[in-house]
Parts: sequence; structure tokens; C-alpha cells
Amino acid sequence: MAAVTRVPCSGKDGLTRVGTAAHGSIATEPMADLATRIEVQQGRVLTPEEIFEITRAREKALSRLLMAFISAGLGFMLLPGTFLGVWNLIAITDRHAADSVPPAWIQAHGHAQIFGWIGSFILGIGFYSIPKLRRAGRPFALWTAWLCWTVWTAAVALRWAANVYLWHWRALLPVTAGAEAVAFAVFLRAVSGHQAKSAGKDKLDVWIWVVIIASLGFLGDLLANLAGSIWVAANGSGPSFPPGFDQRFLVLSTWGFLVPFVWGFSAKWLPVFLGLHEVRGRRLLTAVSLNTAGVVCALLGRVLPASVLLLAASLLAILALRLFEPPERAPKIKGVHSSFPVFVRVAYVWLLIAAALGIWAATLGDAPGAWGASRHALTVGFLAMMVFSIGQRILPAFSGMRLLFSPRLMLAALALLALGCTLRVSCEALAYQGFAAWAWALLPVSAVIELSAVLAFAVNLGATFIRKPRVVALGMEEVRST
Repeated sequence: MAAVTRVPCSGKDGLTRVGTAAHGSIATEPMADLATRIEVQQGRVLTPEEIFEITRAREKALSRLLMAFISAGLGFMLLPGTFLGVWNLIAITDRHAADSVPPAWIQAHGHAQIFGWIGSFILGIGFYSIPKLRRAGRPFALWTAWLCWTVWTAAVALRWAANVYLWHWRALLPVTAGAEAVAFAVFLRAVSGHQAKSAGKDKLDVWIWVVIIASLGFLGDLLANLAGSIWVAANGSGPSFPPGFDQRFLVLSTWGFLVPFVWGFSAKWLPVFLGLHEVRGRRLLTAVSLNTAGVVCALLGRVLPASVLLLAASLLAILALRLFEPPERAPKIKGVHSSFPVFVRVAYVWLLIAAALGIWAATLGDAPGAWGASRHALTVGFLAMMVFSIGQRILPAFSGMRLLFSPRLMLAALALLALGCTLRVSCEALAYQGFAAWAWALLPVSAVIELSAVLAFAVNLGATFIRKPRVVALGMEEVRST
């Protein structure tokens, strides 16, 4: 047997390590070339125990950050978002008039839901997962993420207060809009600024391209919000966007950035969670291109062509994700309710309904009921349903390897949301358009059902975060072998 000699050698990372040599010849693959990313960051050789402790501390810190974003999002979802939305709908139903509530209140509800709830979820999940999924090099400084959380949460809360209470609204509208844009810039810098040296050699996955496009839509939406806020502060009589601008802003907020975000993360997670076949990447990118064209048409005032393009994009995205094809393997439903795959598919059916209702509304012209039904089908039927489904699947694991508090409560939240959305979309179209007077009486019922769904979702996640994390025993021999 040949004698093996331990000799010092330096690898590409600049760290001095011990390599192996047989009969005086140095091995062609020195151990220095196998330096971990953590060792490169620390600038020295680490023991397996040290690597394990550094990794665990970073993971715990990221989990706390994620829970802070999710908790803030749940807070915005409950009071400034859903409760105010229910109050607005009850007032509209009482007067049988869609214009009986101040536009500033309706826009406060929408801002809290889109930016406060879903925006906070996106930022939190992004900080936690995107650098890992991209295999980024040097990790971002955690203080920048907490700065983003502080600025974002304060800005959204102050914007809601300015809209509802008219509190210093001329100053707060542009200030909060600017703060939201700054917070998002901090987020983008953190999750994309430090990339591994080898990352440029690898081709980006399709889902990353879709998320990049969605991020550009998010940025565009924030800049539009800033421009509109400056204009309203200088020229408006109240803290609400003009109707024409608001309609375009809603299209940009929903179809321009939220829908592509969901498609991107669906391409990443649904093949694993639902056991689907591999995503058809080119078809998905074509769907995103059609969706972008539809948004541009809507911004230019070409409503009917825009609606047709958005429906075509939605159909193509579903085909690309292969949601309704026979699955390749069994879905991963451990820890969640077994109905989870069904509700994900139901959400995408709501996406098609929303786009189809948009075409109907475009042919009617001035049709607040049809437009309202289309928006609700999109924001609640598709977006909220996906958040309720995927959120309860991934957030417990991301938050320190916790287990979901109650799969049955997950089912209750999803079922109530589906029922409430069905009542709301159908009755809004019937009542607002004057087709059926009896539908007005069911609108408050739909609002209470949806509020119950939101409460069930919030309680389930809140109880999950309160529970102690699942302890994973990992012996040091296992660490050394990784």
C-alpha cells in the first residue's frame, strides 16, 4: 500500500490547507479547492462544529426575520385590509351604490392588501429564500433586511392612516411612497448584490427570469405610486388617485407584478409540492410576454385587447405549469391538509375566471360590477388562494422547521375563502349591474365568510409561529460527511 504524506497547499480560495501526496506527488485535487463558502467568508479553515454553529445561527436569524415580515403582513391583512374592506362593502350594500364610500377608503384597503399583506410576504420570503436558491456568495448583512422591514412597515401603516384619517396626507403620501420605493431598493440590493463567482457561468432557471420580470413590475408599480402620490399631494382635493389613474395602477399592481410573482414561484415549487412534470420553460416565458403586453395595452387605455391578452397569457401559463396534466409522482402533503393540491388548481381556475370577466367588463364599457367581480376573482380567488395554499405549506418550514399548527384549520380557511369568493364575485356582478336586487343582501354574507377565512389563516400561522421549532438532531459525524 502506498504511503500517504500530508503536505500544506493553497487552493483557489487562498486558504492554506492540508493536501495529500503519495510518494511525494501532491494530489491533483487539494482539499483547499473543497473550501466551503462559509470558510471563504471567514477567511480561515473551520472545523465541522464551527461550520455547523455558524450555519445554525444564520438560519435562526433568517427565520426570525421572515416571521417579522409575515407577522406584519398578517396584521395589515386583518385590520387595515380585510376589516376595512368588509366595512366598505357593508356601507355600499346599505346604500345600493358603488360610489357611496370615499375613494380614499377603498384605496387604503387595496394598498394595505397589496403592499401591506402580500408585499410584506414577498419581501420576507425573498430575503429568506432567493439568495439560497440563487446560491449567492457572500450573504447580505441582516441589518439591511431589518432596515427594509422597518421602513416598509412604517410607510405602509402611515399611508393607510393618511388615506383613512386624512392625517397630514399632503406630506405623507409622497413621503411614504418614497419610503416604500427605498425599502424595495434595499431588498433588491440585498438579494441580488452578492453572487457567487461561479454563478455567472450557470444559466439562470426560467423561474428566476419570471421573478426578475415580476420584480421589475414591482419596481414600476412603486414608482407609479410615487409619481401619483406627488401629483395628488400637489393638486388633489383628497388623498385618493383619480379614477383613470387608479384603474391603470390596479392593473400594474395585480397583473403587472403580483401575477408574475406567483407564476415564478409556482414554476419553482409546484413541480415538487404537486408532483408535476417539468415546467415548459419557453411556454411560460411566452405567457409572461403576453401578460406584459396586456399590461402595457391597459396602461395605454386599450382595455379590450389588454383583457384578451391577459386571458391568453393565463391559459398559456397553466399549460406551461402543467397543472391539469396527470402528475408524475405523488404530491408532498405531509404536515398540511390533503386537499392542498386541489385548492392550488382551484386558484388557477379563478385566474381564468378573472381574465374572462375582464373581457366581459371591457365589452360593457362602464360596468363597475363586472370590473369589481373581475378584480375580486383575481385578488381573492387567485392571489389570496395561492397565498393561503402555498404559505401554509412553506412558511412553517422556513420559520425554524416548525410544523403547521392545524391542517384542519388550513382546510377551513381555504374552503371558507372559496365559498366567500364565489358569493362575492357572482353577487357583485348581479347586484352592481342591476341584474338581481336580491344579490345585494348576499354581499355582506360573502364579506363575513371571507373575513372568517382570513381569521382562520392568521390564527393558524400565528399559532404555528408560537410553537417551538422542531429539533433536528444532527450528529457531528453527519456534519463532517456533508
